[in-house]
Amino acid sequence: MRVMDPRLRRALRVAVPFVLVPALVALGAVVFEGKRYLIISLGIAVLSLLLFAAGVERRNIGSRRMVITAIMTALAVFGRFIPVFKPVTAICVLTAVYLGAEAGFLAGSLSVLISNIYFGQGPWTPFQMLGFGLLGLIAGYLGRYLARSRVLLAVYGAAAGIAYSFIMDIWTVLWYSGGFEPDLYLAAIVSAIPFTLTYVASNVAFLLILAKPVGGKLNRIKLKYGV
Repeated sequence: MRVMDPRLRRALRVAVPFVLVPALVALGAVVFEGKRYLIISLGIAVLSLLLFAAGVERRNIGSRRMVITAIMTALAVFGRFIPVFKPVTAICVLTAVYLGAEAGFLAGSLSVLISNIYFGQGPWTPFQMLGFGLLGLIAGYLGRYLARSRVLLAVYGAAAGIAYSFIMDIWTVLWYSGGFEPDLYLAAIVSAIPFTLTYVASNVAFLLILAKPVGGKLNRIKLKYGV
């Protein structure tokens, strides 16, 4: 894996998750009206890989990090097949905490794209990819704190469940009305409360359950291989 120029890496680590991917999602929803969702989803996947590459500082470490991230992504894909309570967010968060923010974004976005081959691709896929990707990314930024405190990890899991629901409610309003209307958005948030509470409960439960076994193994791998 080739290492980028440090200035380019810094620029991409900001531009990709906070400018390019959201712009691509908005383009697909507003301009193409959800009709080019596969192209948009693949574009997000490419940008996710670019972001991951931008986080690589040394070539030998990048290859190891990619292999471990691929394994965590596969686990997140499998997690989506668990009914009702799903460990997807928890796996993406732990990936980010121990492997870095870019790895968390990649695991989140790609796990959605891959699993939706079974669950169904649609105009909602880009929003799901953005949602899970950002939850992983931000967890990586807070990694040093989340790794030390179960309480903070649980709080982040709860906040992540609410944030993901809010992001998906944006798609709900755009799909229903063809444009963003604050009143409809508020109604969507209220009507989605049971689902939001499910997200919150599953995130907190799986983070507390998986933090020690999965987090411990990732930490050992991180120390052993310098990932």
